Amino acid sequence: MLKQFFLVLLFISMVLFAQGCVAVAVGAGAGTIAYIRGDLETVESEKLEVVYKAVVKAMDELELNITKKTKDAMSAVVVARDAQNTKITIRLLATTEDITRLSVRAGLFGNERKSRLVYQQIRDNL
Repeated sequence: MLKQFFLVLLFISMVLFAQGCVAVAVGAGAGTIAYIRGDLETVESEKLEVVYKAVVKAMDELELNITKKTKDAMSAVVVARDAQNTKITIRLLATTEDITRLSVRAGLFGNERKSRLVYQQIRDNL
């Protein structure tokens, strides 16, 4: 089991460093967070529905104007705009029944500070 863990860790490291500009940090209880080419990406140990509700609540708490919400059993997208009219896109993908991949992008080219603020508010609601 330990061998498999290290192989998966090695594989993920190789993929991340092959992507170009990468910043990786560890969030409290959240697992690995990667900021790759303008997208903040992480995996949450929650069902898609639970993460989706946390995203919508976070948008409301941050006073962001939701302009689009789409969801089905396998994926969801929430698009919002802030006071500076910056587009914030959150994408969710159910990888298994209890694991959801989460991606946050603020702006056309990405804004790491805003993405992390939005992500932290989502985490606070999980």
